[in-house]
Amino acid sequence: MTRLENALVDDVELPPLLPPVRRAFKHPALMHFNRLAAAVIIVNLAFLATADGITAETASRAALWNFALAIVIRRQRLINLLFRLATAAPVTWPLKVRWTLAKVYHFGGLHVGGALAGSLWFGGFVVLATVERVGAAILVPAYALVGLFGAMLVTAVPKLRAGNHDRFELVHRFGGWLSLVLLWAMTIAQIRGSGESVLEVLEFWVLTAITVAVVAPWTRLRRVPVDIKRPSSHVAIARFTHGRKPFAGSSTAISRSPLREWHSFANIPSPTEHGFRLTISRAGDWTGRFIDDEPGHVWVKGITTAGVANIEVLFRKVVYVATGSGIGPCLPHLLAQEVPALLVWSTRSPRDTFGDELVDEILAVQPDARIWDTAEHGKPDMIRLAAAAHRDFDAEAVICISNKKLTWQVVHGLERRGIPAYGAIWDS
Repeated sequence: MTRLENALVDDVELPPLLPPVRRAFKHPALMHFNRLAAAVIIVNLAFLATADGITAETASRAALWNFALAIVIRRQRLINLLFRLATAAPVTWPLKVRWTLAKVYHFGGLHVGGALAGSLWFGGFVVLATVERVGAAILVPAYALVGLFGAMLVTAVPKLRAGNHDRFELVHRFGGWLSLVLLWAMTIAQIRGSGESVLEVLEFWVLTAITVAVVAPWTRLRRVPVDIKRPSSHVAIARFTHGRKPFAGSSTAISRSPLREWHSFANIPSPTEHGFRLTISRAGDWTGRFIDDEPGHVWVKGITTAGVANIEVLFRKVVYVATGSGIGPCLPHLLAQEVPALLVWSTRSPRDTFGDELVDEILAVQPDARIWDTAEHGKPDMIRLAAAAHRDFDAEAVICISNKKLTWQVVHGLERRGIPAYGAIWDS
């Protein structure tokens, strides 16, 4: 099945490249995620350069504030607030301004910058505290924390994290919890040594805020029923009816073993029905077991969180580019029809893989959708397909939902040609 009248995508003429200087700022190394991380490091370096002497106490406080930034910026309610503020801009604002505001989902750069700067400050604190001989009650948990922070930083290195995401998740979850306990022990020991009242020390309240931020999502941990349909051995469509209907573009994290691993999927709420669906494709051991076993219940926690596609409201028209199960995050926006959109979807045998019901649902709201069947035509040049759709639909932006390699190819391939493009950055 194909809705593409011209299958010769190689004949599509791409827009010209931006001038060299502007194009340089569209390089992946200079994406907004990295700019935010660098900004945090620069602020810390500025503080270090202007501080009137660095003591163990100064380094300890700097570390705590950076850790607070790293943790709080990941909280679900704050993420939703950031999206709400960034997408409040009207479409009458200049495109360049909206282009930048739509990069709000790069906020993870603040997490990385804060975690890295906090770890470096903490390392400095341990050295200074050792020299100052502050006492075992402080140094013992401090040395343990150095080891934990080192393990968390190493497992977070992109190549190592991609190769063993389960290890990354376990080290960050249990290492993070243990780090919080040790930070409390160390901070209480510091306060007692100073002779001050606990309630009068700012670090006590900062650590309290961090603790609340970490604990809050787990207060909403619950086991919920799920109804699963398998249109094929490659895909499971999970339907949920618990709680409130999530907003379009949000995601839900689910787990079969809440202390081990969590996986987030885009919510697909129906405009006319209660509940929502998740489209889960076979992409690894966990998803494979989920499709084959069809569990009757799963665990959920926290609240639904905004995702990259929620930036669509900043533009008059958008093109959605999806491959395979990437249709899942696109579908709620297509169904909501809040912003005029055109779908470009490349997938293998869409009806055989995803079922007639889902494909018909897509075509009902996207009769002009450009669907490329890779079983018939092979893999297309997605950059050319996206550029052609952007031109023909007179769109202002392209949102790509695919695997990491292809998403980055499309996003950076279009941006260096002056087309606002967005896609996941795999920073969690």
